[in-house]
Amino acid sequence: MRIKNYIALFVAFFSINAVFSQAKKYKINTVAFYNCENFFDTINDPNTNDEDFTPERGWSSAKYKQKIENLGLVLSQIGIGDKQSEPPTIIGVSEIENRGVLEDLIKNHQMIDKDYGIVHFESPDKRGIDVGFLYRKKYFKPTSFINVPLLIYKDEEADKPKKGEKAEVEEITTDKAVVDKTTNRIYTRDQLLVTGLLDGEEINVIVDHWPSRLGGEKKSSRLREAAGALTRRIMDSLYRINPKAKIIVLGDLNDGTLNRSVKVALGAKGKKSELAKPSDIYNPFEEMAKKGNATLFYRDAGDIFDHIMLTEPFINGDYSTFHYWFAGIYNKPFMIQTTGQYKGYPLRHSANEVGFSDHFPVYVYLIKELK
Repeated sequence: MRIKNYIALFVAFFSINAVFSQAKKYKINTVAFYNCENFFDTINDPNTNDEDFTPERGWSSAKYKQKIENLGLVLSQIGIGDKQSEPPTIIGVSEIENRGVLEDLIKNHQMIDKDYGIVHFESPDKRGIDVGFLYRKKYFKPTSFINVPLLIYKDEEADKPKKGEKAEVEEITTDKAVVDKTTNRIYTRDQLLVTGLLDGEEINVIVDHWPSRLGGEKKSSRLREAAGALTRRIMDSLYRINPKAKIIVLGDLNDGTLNRSVKVALGAKGKKSELAKPSDIYNPFEEMAKKGNATLFYRDAGDIFDHIMLTEPFINGDYSTFHYWFAGIYNKPFMIQTTGQYKGYPLRHSANEVGFSDHFPVYVYLIKELK
């Protein structure tokens, strides 16, 4: 009897080992987005409205270095956990003043060994804030990149409250729109399109920072709807070149997952089952928002303004190519206000107090089976 038990145990042990030896192995790449909130250097640029972040207003080299330290801590850790041990391969960023601040960031001791590259263009935003793209050179190779301007204009009639409609309460924001007095153009951020090879596979990434809610959500909605329509046109142009293009849209959209700019202008779907063709785009953060998750807070209400969306080939394909697996909000305790009126909010950043950001970053995992 004892011999039979030993034999049974021996067979079971080798059966388990056989199963594990046949287990498939996967490669995971993290794609992240972070609104870096007021990531300014200390130099007064005469061509932009950056005066709030100059030595004359209390913004010093020491504070700037601390800001870089804080951002480096977050960006080097996004997505690392039980599923992933590597920092993000691709990072979209917004509210950065220029290429110089990104160069200082990737030289930070927490970032430098990751060997990040930069894609950046100056936007016409009069406050001087741009979007940018960071990538780990070991895993991602850019093949082309372009900035696409968002052409929107002031419209007195469109901006007037409709008959019987009360004027909205103005939202408090540092993201002030500047209007060209001759053309009525509203200056805002360009949209950044980067195409490249992720471990040899072509993907396209669009980095966005849509117009703010200055003047109120409803009054300014048409501007973000125009931004959503521009993103959709960029996507459509990619599909004319490659009908099965893989596209990721990420950024601070200044709108939630159910707003018209996201659901109608861009056409984002909240369920994988709604994806019917390659150009359909899935927003994993819609379901997260419905469950009460948030990337920012305003007047005691949370919402998700920071999105990462992926087109149908990332969702319905097999794991022989990169496939969407998981989405998350990175909100570790050290990034959260612990006392006072804003307890539980992101530990935000200003010229007077060096924090992290008024937004939490978001990320997704892309997974591929190794052969």
